[in-house]
Amino acid sequence: MTALQPEPLTDELLQQLLDSATPEAYLAQANLPSRSLADYAHQLLEERGISRADVIRASGINATFAYQVFKGERNIGRDHAIMLAFGLRCSLVETQRLLRLAGVSELWCKVRRDAIIIFCLQHGMTRAECDDELYRLGEPTLLTSEG
Repeated sequence: MTALQPEPLTDELLQQLLDSATPEAYLAQANLPSRSLADYAHQLLEERGISRADVIRASGINATFAYQVFKGERNIGRDHAIMLAFGLRCSLVETQRLLRLAGVSELWCKVRRDAIIIFCLQHGMTRAECDDELYRLGEPTLLTSEG
């Protein structure tokens, strides 16, 4: 698998758009990334030297469903995307990118449950440890919320 090009920074792209005379001019010059969730997941697997099986075990996602996500055959919901991020050992920035690629809302620190998840990601917790924190603080866990 070939390495993917680094994504342009959103601020840089926004400035290009604001400086453009028309949307077409921006679209013609901008190097917009065309990355899928499956591509990004594979990139993270490769960078970390971990197997899909290890990620699936750590994430708690049904194996059949997860393999379909890795193949790009299935869409993934928000909580499953967060679970996948934990399985992939994502940082907060990587998790937000994964959520955007999944087409779901990013984590937002003004939402109580999201704040707990952000804290867990930032402190290198596992998905199971995050679920323990969510449960302890009276929020729906990741594992039981979607499946």
